[in-house]
Amino acid sequence: MNTETSNTNPLLCDIETGMCEMTSNETEVLITKTVQSNDKLIRVVYFTDPICSSCWGIEPQLRKLKLEYGQFIEIEYRMGGLLPDWSYNSGGISKPADVAHHWDEVSIHYDMPIDGDLWLEDPLNSSYPPSIAFKAAQLQDEIKANLFMREIREMVFLQKKNITKWEHLATAAKNVGLNVAQLKTDFEGNAKELFNEDLILAKDYGVRGFPTIFFIDNKGKKETIYGSKPYAFYETAILNIQPTIVKSEYSKNWETLFSKYNSLTAKEFSVLSGTPRIESEIVLNELSDAGKLEKITTKNGSMWKRK
Repeated sequence: MNTETSNTNPLLCDIETGMCEMTSNETEVLITKTVQSNDKLIRVVYFTDPICSSCWGIEPQLRKLKLEYGQFIEIEYRMGGLLPDWSYNSGGISKPADVAHHWDEVSIHYDMPIDGDLWLEDPLNSSYPPSIAFKAAQLQDEIKANLFMREIREMVFLQKKNITKWEHLATAAKNVGLNVAQLKTDFEGNAKELFNEDLILAKDYGVRGFPTIFFIDNKGKKETIYGSKPYAFYETAILNIQPTIVKSEYSKNWETLFSKYNSLTAKEFSVLSGTPRIESEIVLNELSDAGKLEKITTKNGSMWKRK
């Protein structure tokens, strides 16, 4: 990969580090803010962006983390502002079409379906609108907001939908049970300020790229993970902070997994079920052939949804 390109454009993520890095000369700032208290032992502050391909790449790990350690952790989604606009990018690429091939490469690397043709057919001019829409969703319901984030990510990575367009954001909101009219009001109002607060917080935390995840306990002890990493890294971060935590066992049969998560890629099913990757795809295809799951196919892999 061209080093200059990857360093000057946040959409061209470094496959080796698993980081979509922003252009910045700022040095890391140590976290000195008071940790917010909640009923969970560990606060997980996750800086991300709706169109961050490396963030899509760690969905299997995060989903498993929620199943095994969900009773101990609270994941707090914060928006980082990956792509303000195209004038922001200089030196690396000149137009959205240059991102298409990179997304196809990232898809293969993470074994997660991503169709880079979006950038040839209906490119986004910014990641700010879907980020603000997510903050608007959080004003209604935290759980539905997280479902909304998954929905718009599936739209942008698999369905090649330009999620800066309100029609797609409204559809995603409706699909997860959000009040669309209220979302529109908040999107045009309070959510913008909440998004700006996230951008300021990212600077305070010294965030330079996505995904960046901070694991913090109530006493301020923290572990930080930059970029996409194997599951063991996230688990170790939790255990380094709270060594006495014992992870939960969960049912790994397909019906239970699809009752917890409405959609799964083959990689996600493999990670969550413990089934070998190749066998996972065979199992999922058999279930879709039998009419028990719906299969969504892209040129770079598939995803299966509960019917």
